[in-house]
Amino acid sequence: NSCDIGVFSTLTNSYCLVALGASENFYSVFEAELADHIPVVKTSIAGTRLVGRMCVGNKNGLLLPHTTTDQELMHIRNSLPDEVIVQRVEERLSALGNCIAVNDYVALIHPDLDSATEEIISDVLGVEVFRQTIAGNILVGSYCKFTNQGGIVHPKTTVEDLDELSSLLQVPLVAGTVNRGSDVIGAGLVSNDWSAFTGMDTTSTELAVIESIFKLRSAQPSQIVHDMRSTIIDSMM
Repeated sequence: NSCDIGVFSTLTNSYCLVALGASENFYSVFEAELADHIPVVKTSIAGTRLVGRMCVGNKNGLLLPHTTTDQELMHIRNSLPDEVIVQRVEERLSALGNCIAVNDYVALIHPDLDSATEEIISDVLGVEVFRQTIAGNILVGSYCKFTNQGGIVHPKTTVEDLDELSSLLQVPLVAGTVNRGSDVIGAGLVSNDWSAFTGMDTTSTELAVIESIFKLRSAQPSQIVHDMRSTIIDSMM
């Protein structure tokens, strides 16, 4: 059992990927909440279960590491909506989920990512790209999570950094934790504009912060969803 659900799954406004080989219980929590509105796809990436750390995507596209097999690529392409562009990226830093944080409009990326990768991110995901660190950490994908509504960043982020990031992203941000004090936000939390899932260890205070900053209480489900009640769920691996 693991509370790092962001390691084993990834969630956007138009699809959800869940690790193949994770427990049925883990998959069924996502399926119960999301399957009426977006595809929930079981897959491995590069033969691993670390789906959330290996790939990165938004409603426009999905980027996979060059180690993704042809079979995995075809399976994911066939399972996602036609308008989502799925592309493999030749990038040395292949754990894309650790190196890139993205919503439907803006991406923060690891300072050392290739310039070709930066262009691909911009083209495939349809976003503005900024090279950034979060509280001095270069793994931006691991230490923050933001949607089109708001976001959470590493608890040691300074007020100045918070303001700068917030103005880059044009969404409200808060410094916080998940899973009872873990600063690895990206590993403990997945969310889109109308739902969020977090590890079992997450405290009620952390949940309240997550619900509030992602505007889940008042969330109007996005175009893909018409009648979904916004919700946040503790889920188990």
